[in-house]
Amino acid sequence: MQELSDIKTIVQQWNKLNKELSELGTTLQLVEEEPDASLEKEFIDGIIKLKSEIDSLELESTLSQSLDKSNAIVSIHAGAGGTEACDWAGMLMRMYMRWAEKKRFEVQVVDMLPGEEAGIKSVTFMVKGQYAYGLLRGELGVHRLVRISPFDSNKRRHTSFASCDVLPEIIDDSEIKIEDSELRIDTYRASGHGGQHLQKTDSAVRITHLPTGIVTQCQNERSQFKNKATAMKVLKAKLYELKQEKLRSEIERHYSEKGDIAWGNQIRSYVFMPYQLVKDHRTNREVPNIQSVMDGGIDPFIEAFLKYKK
Repeated sequence: MQELSDIKTIVQQWNKLNKELSELGTTLQLVEEEPDASLEKEFIDGIIKLKSEIDSLELESTLSQSLDKSNAIVSIHAGAGGTEACDWAGMLMRMYMRWAEKKRFEVQVVDMLPGEEAGIKSVTFMVKGQYAYGLLRGELGVHRLVRISPFDSNKRRHTSFASCDVLPEIIDDSEIKIEDSELRIDTYRASGHGGQHLQKTDSAVRITHLPTGIVTQCQNERSQFKNKATAMKVLKAKLYELKQEKLRSEIERHYSEKGDIAWGNQIRSYVFMPYQLVKDHRTNREVPNIQSVMDGGIDPFIEAFLKYKK
């Protein structure tokens, strides 16, 4: 039923674009027969809108991998650099959340470790929406920030790093078998903000997969049961990705592609000073309006990466 729904959506989009094209053809005929400023504007606006919709459909056609339609599990980790790196990780989290908001995707924070003074040390959140993973998978890697640090009284320029990891949410988990004996489940009290209930009960859950050493945790929900279910989702996603890596050793491996959270491994640089520029080092795509990027305008980089991969 899900596959049928997805195919119907594609057909409906195609029919809608054909209908818009036909209507524009009629408008053009009217303009040619009897010039009218308002009709001309309507035609030009329609062409711009149609081109945008066609570009969007073309982009979706590059998302052909089996898990591209899945929800995405995004993890961000601050690199070395203390408060400055934690602040950068928080800025990245905000950037992706603003992007998801513009796409009308739902975002659910699974686990977050705040920085000591500002920002975050690490965060894991789910982005729920069609093609969320396919669109975000190119964000995996190290992101580099260059700016005058607001935390430096001498106003010196600092370079900070944060890594982004992207995994698909596994809905059909029939291939992933996890025995109870392979798990160690710990419960603890949630930290940070969350009200009296979260702070007085052992609702947070940490799951360790003993054979691989993979650890997932969730403390966002009030219910221990819900936290455990979410942590298991993340664990299954990581185990699935681990399995896929072993099957595709000839292609870039998921974690080795990301590299250390340090100089030389960055996929993208965000330069605030001495000039303003965001540059993706894989596709050479550049955007000079850095504020629009930090407000969620990362689609140019996503589109360039998908076309580059294709």
